[in-house]
This record gives sequence, structure tokens and C-alpha cells, in this order.
Amino acid sequence: MVLAPTVKLNNGLEMPVLGLGTYLAKEGEGVQAVKDAVDAGYRHFDTAYFYENEKEVGEALRAKIADGTVKREDLFVVTKLWNSFHDPAHVETAFQKSLENLNLDYIDLYLMHMPMAYEFRGFDGDLLPKDAEGNLCYGDTDYIETWKAMEKLMATGKVRSLGISNFNSKQITRLLEIATIKPVVNQVECSIQLNQKKLTKFCKDLGIVLTAYSPMGRPHNYGKDANVPKPALMDEKVIEIGKKYGKTSGQVVLKYLVQELGVVPIPKSANSERIKQNIDIFDFTLAPEDCAYLDSLNKNHRTIPFALCLKHKYYPFNEEF
Repeated sequence: MVLAPTVKLNNGLEMPVLGLGTYLAKEGEGVQAVKDAVDAGYRHFDTAYFYENEKEVGEALRAKIADGTVKREDLFVVTKLWNSFHDPAHVETAFQKSLENLNLDYIDLYLMHMPMAYEFRGFDGDLLPKDAEGNLCYGDTDYIETWKAMEKLMATGKVRSLGISNFNSKQITRLLEIATIKPVVNQVECSIQLNQKKLTKFCKDLGIVLTAYSPMGRPHNYGKDANVPKPALMDEKVIEIGKKYGKTSGQVVLKYLVQELGVVPIPKSANSERIKQNIDIFDFTLAPEDCAYLDSLNKNHRTIPFALCLKHKYYPFNEEF
């Protein structure tokens, strides 16, 4: 079993520097993946209302607490407010639904999933609301108002930290002008091919940790999605670098993100062997020449551009970072 080191957040709490992403992990597969991850040493788990697997994540974590493998205080559980619930009138209900789905006493970190609001169609309605022509229906709630409503959740004692996801530097600056509680994290797509160095430095200077989703470059979609280039873990030189350290190319990719970029990757896997491999990256250090090669693979290429949201007034990816 390998335990990841932790990073101190701006509110004094600690977060493990590597976690398990659970997007697309549903039903029995999701439960087993989370149990396998706890056994492998993971203590940081990332889910979201939109993933529709909070119940599975919670079930697995409660089972591992019940069998004595972990205590609740050992775990760092993250979930997210979905875009359809940005209206301040809906924020507390949305949070409560996530808390009930997880069936835990509290949530460690609650993120605003995106700065973009969608039309509200009820809590059990379509999470991707479309019009008759199939266009996504946007909401007009300002993320500033959503954040103010999220801040009120802290008084419930049921959430320990607040954060954001998919925000650009200008949106973060605007948010901080009104925030009475600073976000501890900005979770964004970050990989060797989208290394986010400018955004990471910007956030670090503000005391905000960058969490990296899709840290492997979405290998499961390579060859199926024209927007997904050949992931770095399939690069022959990266595979060679791995052999030098007795590690896989995937372990090299994750080590680079933690060691060189200083971000917190949350790789998703349902494969128990790969789950073990992904956290087993804390017993080696990449040499400068290897990091230089990995640096050279950056293409600033985003594999998840939120194409349905290109016309949203708060679309975040038109800015450089």
C-alpha cells in the first residue's frame, strides 16, 4: 500500500497530492474501483453530481470505513455543484442531494463544476438541457452569485472547503474581488500535452492549488475522438524513460505532473492493477533531462473543449490561461 503525501490548502487543511477520478465509473464497477483504490492507499476521491455515481462512491467508502481499513477523517472526498443548479435558490438543495447520495457526515471539498450556468429543469431533470434544435440551453446566473451561495454552505458544518473548476485567470480574479472565502482549488484539464504552467503559477501565487483532471490525456478516447491526440504515455521515448526507472509510462506522466508542475492529478481507472500503479510514483525522481523531454511534449492542446458551450457568456477557454 502506498500513501500519497499531502499539500496544505489555504485554509490549513491537507489534501493528498494524488486522487482517484471517478468520471464514467458507474454501478458495480465504480464501487469496486473505489474499494480497490482505498486498499491501494488512495485517500482522495473525486466525484460530481453530474457523474451520477456519488451513491457508488459513498457506498464503497462507507464499506471500507466499516471494515476498519480507513477512518472517515483519513479520507478527502470531493464533489461538485452542477451547472444547472447555479441559481442561488438551488445551491443548498443541490449540495444536500450530493451529501445524501454520498451518505457521509460531511464533504471535504465542494467545487463549482464550471463558471457556466445551464437552464434549470428540476433536480431530477435533464442535466444537459436542450432546445428543440438540440442546442444546449444556457442559464444566465452569474458565477459570482453562485459562489456567494456556496459560501453560505460553510455555516452548515457539512463541508470543509470550497473550490472551483474550469475557471480561467480572469474569472478567478473577478471571483476573488467578492469572495469572503477563497477557493482552495481550481480543477482543470492538465496533462503533459496541456501542462497549464501559466495557470498553475497564477493560482499558486494566490494560494490556490491546481487539480489536474484527464492527467493521462484521455487514452481511452484516442483513435475514437479526433480531438484526442496520441497521449504522452504512448510516446516511445516516455516508455523508455519509464523503463529506466522500472516504471510504466503512465507512472512517468503522473510523476512529472506532481514533481515538476506541482499539480494534483486525479487519474481515473477501474482496473485494479492500474489503480495500484497510478499511486506508486513516490519512490523515484525524474532527472532534469527527462523532465526537459516531457516539457517539450506540451502542445497546449485541450481534449475537452466544452464545444456545446462555445457561445456561453462565461465560456472559460478563450483566454490564454
